[in-house]
Amino acid sequence: MTETLLDKRRIASSFGRAAATYDQAAAFQRTVGTSLLQRLPDRFEPADIVDLGCGTGYFSRLLEERFEKAVYGLDLAEGMLRYAGQQSSHGRWIAADAEHLPLREASQGLIFSSLALQWCSNLQQALTQAWGALRPGGYLAFNTLLNASLHELRDAWTTVDGFVHVNRFMPLDTLQAHLCQAGFAFWHCEVERHVLRYEQLSDLMRELKAIGAHNVNPGRPGGLTGRARLRALTEAYETFRTAQGLPATYDVAQVIMRKGPKP
Repeated sequence: MTETLLDKRRIASSFGRAAATYDQAAAFQRTVGTSLLQRLPDRFEPADIVDLGCGTGYFSRLLEERFEKAVYGLDLAEGMLRYAGQQSSHGRWIAADAEHLPLREASQGLIFSSLALQWCSNLQQALTQAWGALRPGGYLAFNTLLNASLHELRDAWTTVDGFVHVNRFMPLDTLQAHLCQAGFAFWHCEVERHVLRYEQLSDLMRELKAIGAHNVNPGRPGGLTGRARLRALTEAYETFRTAQGLPATYDVAQVIMRKGPKP
């Protein structure tokens, strides 16, 4: 997210309510998280691993399989943690905020975080927290959405009213500035563009609801969206239709960072 004060109780509640429907609707999330997992260095054997923003525990389980070690799953949404615990008795599930990590200094070999840090009000603080929790030589691997994500939906809403309906995300140059300032010895950032296709706008809206990715920005409208506004939104979004359907664009920054050795 851009660095705006976000209501974390609202974020946690939204994702918690979506726990039971998340995995069925999260094909894109699995794709970009798998891409991040594949970017971890070969012959890397971290002693201690955290899945930050673990959600339903999908990548916690993949990390356990890859490294054959127990993984701590941390998430802001207690509903997600309860669901993750029901899916796997092997994980260790902890309610936690990325900007205030409950981790000992220099205790972790790997912090993995897929599509979670965009929900931080202060990304720099989250990066500082991760740096402090990593051992020298440890890695932070995370991905985050960039500001072109869901631009079709955002542009369509601007033709309907002046409210903020779509979550705002960080521009690439702002993200890179944060990465430079975070104190890591090495970092690499690569951007992937994913264009998903839908037959109807309602399919996209149901998917966003199913994964809990509701609008959390200040300036969002209160109350229900009326039928006339939904019709206007649908008409505006139809201008983006191609032969393949209605597009929804996501720009994903895939980031690998390594903490330097002790001086």
